[in-house]
Amino acid sequence: MRERSVSPERDTQIGGYLSSTRIGIGNKLAYGFGSIAFGVKNNGFDYFLLFFYSQVMGVSAALVSAALFIALVFDAISDPLIGFFSDNTRTRWGRRHPYMYAAAVPVTLCYFFLWNPPGQLSGEELFPFLVAISILVRTLITVYEIPSSALVAEMTDDYDERTSLLSFRYFFGWTGGTLMATVATLFLLVPTTDISDGMFNVAGYHQMGFVASGVIFVAIMASALGTHSLIPNLKAPPPKRSLSIATIYKEIFDTLATRSFAALFLSAMFGAIATGVVAALAYVLYTFLWGFTSEQIGYISASVVISAVLALFISPIISKTLGKKRGAIAVGVLAFTVNPAPIVLRLFGLMPENGDPILFPLYLGIIVVDVALIIVYQTLGSSMIADLVEDAEVRTNKRSEGVFFASVTFIRKTTQGLGVIAAGGLLSRSGFPEGATPAEVPMSVVHDLATVYVPAVVLLWSLMIICVSMYQVDRTKHEENLQTLGRG
Repeated sequence: MRERSVSPERDTQIGGYLSSTRIGIGNKLAYGFGSIAFGVKNNGFDYFLLFFYSQVMGVSAALVSAALFIALVFDAISDPLIGFFSDNTRTRWGRRHPYMYAAAVPVTLCYFFLWNPPGQLSGEELFPFLVAISILVRTLITVYEIPSSALVAEMTDDYDERTSLLSFRYFFGWTGGTLMATVATLFLLVPTTDISDGMFNVAGYHQMGFVASGVIFVAIMASALGTHSLIPNLKAPPPKRSLSIATIYKEIFDTLATRSFAALFLSAMFGAIATGVVAALAYVLYTFLWGFTSEQIGYISASVVISAVLALFISPIISKTLGKKRGAIAVGVLAFTVNPAPIVLRLFGLMPENGDPILFPLYLGIIVVDVALIIVYQTLGSSMIADLVEDAEVRTNKRSEGVFFASVTFIRKTTQGLGVIAAGGLLSRSGFPEGATPAEVPMSVVHDLATVYVPAVVLLWSLMIICVSMYQVDRTKHEENLQTLGRG
């Protein structure tokens, strides 16, 4: 079948196969490219923010965690509302694109100032600023990300084509965030004559904010413009009607009240908490447990590009051969067994000592495989969410792409943020000193942190897999839903 890069091509029903929309490579690239914005933002919040404000700027880890929690409360309000309003927006530019365009400049400016706080503030004085700017960044990225994510369910009904589209999205999201982190650690967060460890270079974080905010702007605009031609082919909004806030939340609840959504919702919650803990403590463990230099950390970050490439090809294969649910379970179990293995081995004295030339390439190889599996799992999970759109439409006679993706995006952002907060608590519990260098922290303190870290994330990942096993919309059910809706 011939693919076109601008307008989608619709298959007819042949030999029992349902109709589907095939998306050309140009539109797939544009759609996926936009996730660089979220990847860069996410990478900064997850990996650098706690370290920057607590270890570099001198704000207590507890206050940084509190600021992030307050921002998450605002997310609780904005995410489902933006999803609902984008589902019901009526413009000549469709339902999603007006939000994507509107978010570009404001989120760019706010992300810049997140890493360039007022110079006259220091230590605890930065707390109010961090609260305000975190709220703005999270809210504005939501204005872009929710409508953008919802596009996948509008662009195609095809079971496997959705996985293909989302594999591009996750490829660019992970790659964009990773390359930004690589540039930061290799070229911006570098030692100076006064600062021996580049991770403590304040000017480097300022420069990172400038570069990262520019990347966010380019990614959003490129994706919005690159998918603009698809607007005439996207789903039409429902008839205009008057709605109260109470009615909005009732309709959101009615749409989401299914076992399959609950399964994905809870799975996303446990997985995101674990991810938040892992991400927030990654640089702490790299620096203090493994003794890696900022250059080596940069190479670890860069290796995620290899992982993303592997996942780009593996995800559609898993979807076609095992199906999304079985594939997610199999890949998830494998990924989340591999991840804590190096730390467990180190605690039992079975990993090479710090400084051993074997240590870094061994650890790097494990990370490449593990991250590839994690990306595959996330791709399949998002594709499962897209399939819930038709399942809900059969029940409610409404298409609610924005509501579904907003709800799951919200729980991921919120609970991942809770993971970051939990990470701050683990640092405090283990007596980790603020603003300390590796030479100033006893290895016993680092091992205490690792001893709590491993069982915590393993438990969370196990709960995640148990929850996803309760999902019920497989390939056959999806085809039945399309038939019922007259799109078979």
